[in-house]
Amino acid sequence: MKIVAFGASNSKKSINKEFASYAAHQFKSTSVEVLDLNDYPLPIYSIDLEQEEGLPENAVLFHQKLKESDLIIISFAEHNGSYAVAFKNLFDWVSRVELKMFEGKKLFLLSTAPGPRGGLGVLEHAVDRFPRHGAVISAVYTLPQYNQHFSAAEGILDEELREKFLEKVRMIEQL
Repeated sequence: MKIVAFGASNSKKSINKEFASYAAHQFKSTSVEVLDLNDYPLPIYSIDLEQEEGLPENAVLFHQKLKESDLIIISFAEHNGSYAVAFKNLFDWVSRVELKMFEGKKLFLLSTAPGPRGGLGVLEHAVDRFPRHGAVISAVYTLPQYNQHFSAAEGILDEELREKFLEKVRMIEQL
């Protein structure tokens, strides 16, 4: 199984990228690739720009990474209750490459944040939106209070939260 994972944020110290990477490495997979949105810079989407210059190479390259995967893991940063602007812009451009960018792909959607809701608002947006782009949402998971419940060295620290997460991983592996 080829897994592509990324944090839907352009923060250089993205806790969501760290969490997506952790999640990807919990699977018995032959291949894991963790993407960084900073490696795919794009101009702000506009129809005028698209008509004048066409699709940016980075949108096409990112789309290709999605197409090559068997499982896509995305951990969402929540900005004002929705997607981080860097992800939203990338999402808009990639949807112009192919509207059903996730066609037939299994997705494991995650969110985390320092607060008690763990980015639940943005995760709800993605769960509602992504099937319209062909996604097969295999599982969702929110990790609240990231700074208290996660360690880069040990992963999810709280036993109950860790077990709920691992249940999702096992469920996806059986699909």
